[in-house]
Amino acid sequence: MTDQPSTLYAKLLGETAIIEWKALERFWAKGDLIWVEPTLDLIEVAQAMAENRSETFAKWRNAGTVGAVTAEQALDLQSRDPEIWAVVVSPFIVIQEKTNG
Repeated sequence: MTDQPSTLYAKLLGETAIIEWKALERFWAKGDLIWVEPTLDLIEVAQAMAENRSETFAKWRNAGTVGAVTAEQALDLQSRDPEIWAVVVSPFIVIQEKTNG
């Protein structure tokens, strides 16, 4: 085992960007957004998805820290318009609200 980040992790990190909710709304309407709670590493979740690590993803989903963006969340994001980190793991966009810290 190495302390170096994986090539996939580095690739996903390089493809992560800040985006406004307005640009994501159409993807939410299609059911293509995956929400990640700030307690998790967005890139680690995206990597697990890309590597089809379904047991890991199911654990997060069952804990409520990862899942589809709900209508309530969408309304909240629309009204507050926070900065959102996003990375594409086709066909999904994995998102997380940017926190200060």
